[in-house]
Amino acid sequence: MQKLAKSMRRQPTEAESKLWLLLRDRRFVNHKFRRQVPIGPYIADFACYASKLIVEADGSQHIESQRDIVRDAELARRGFRLLRLRNDHIFTRPDDILEAIWTALHTSETQ
Repeated sequence: MQKLAKSMRRQPTEAESKLWLLLRDRRFVNHKFRRQVPIGPYIADFACYASKLIVEADGSQHIESQRDIVRDAELARRGFRLLRLRNDHIFTRPDDILEAIWTALHTSETQ
């Protein structure tokens, strides 16, 4: 799993690259995100361990995906919350993306 995650970090999708520019270097105050993180049998696009938040950049193949439902349930069982962001929104609505992430981080701190 570690080798696959490392390979995915080297060859991110265009949406993952754009999202990483928004998340890296503790841009959300002191919230550190890691990318392509192995968690159990899955690899999360981006994870903030302090907030137990996973951020996923999703294309249309993820809409109503049974596989994602099972994956999300397992990650939730491990204490994580998921924020799925559409690839097209990452490119066309970066301010909305930043607001959604900020809200998710803030919400997770108060729960």
